[in-house]
Amino acid sequence: MTIVRYNPWKEMNSLQRQLDRIFDDVIISTTNSLNHTGFPATELIETESALELRLEVPGMQASELDIQVAANSVTVAGERKATTEAADNKFARSEFRYGEFKRVITLPIKVQNTNVKAEYKDGILYLVLPKREEELNKVVKVSLDDSVE
Repeated sequence: MTIVRYNPWKEMNSLQRQLDRIFDDVIISTTNSLNHTGFPATELIETESALELRLEVPGMQASELDIQVAANSVTVAGERKATTEAADNKFARSEFRYGEFKRVITLPIKVQNTNVKAEYKDGILYLVLPKREEELNKVVKVSLDDSVE
């Protein structure tokens, strides 16, 4: 029979690892459900001639948004300020986001950043990003010759 020495710290380390896993799971699921990493929320739609990007930025004026378009990315930055009446009161609960934000959206193809059309309506920023000519000409029709033997 072998004598095994009891090490209480081994049990404590095991418990610590289990607690770490539990807290990691809670933090990750909470972050994903509140969409903190993806503010503002976006939709990107590809048409034949352009990419259409929509960003959800309610409660802001168009002049408060800084929009920069490169050939392969769009950067939207701004700051949502708390109203003075909200700052004086104590909240029981608030899920609104205040403060500065910056979102960089990588585009799947290159666009003509000099011909971008933008519109801001009802808290949604609409951007139409025309595709570059080389992106439009990527599809080539191939004809088959019937005389192949």
